[in-house]
Amino acid sequence: QVQLVESGGGLVTAGGSLRLSCAASGRTVRTSVMGWFRQTPGKEREFVAAISWSGGSTGYADSVKGRFTISRDNAKNTVSLQMNSLKPEDTAVYYCAARSMSGLFRFPESYDYWGQGTQVTVSS
Repeated sequence: QVQLVESGGGLVTAGGSLRLSCAASGRTVRTSVMGWFRQTPGKEREFVAAISWSGGSTGYADSVKGRFTISRDNAKNTVSLQMNSLKPEDTAVYYCAARSMSGLFRFPESYDYWGQGTQVTVSS
């Protein structure tokens, strides 16, 4: 089935930028929607951003709107998350996820495939 692998995480100072990438391989079904979630210890996994197959529809959590940009390249089977103006509160493990069916849902239960996550740490 679909295998997702994240990359690009790391340590950055407040106000800095990072670009996360997620590569999908071994697909047997279409990844109609791809998204990013994040999770910190003691908290539930929360929605960050999602993008439709065509890239024409995107959705963002209010906390990242205007700072983060999600994009995808279907020819390369990748989805990216450009993160600018990073804040310490953005520190988390970021997960790439995919849905087989259309619909930009914000609940983790709506997604069918998951990567293993990449750590993003923002220092003050």
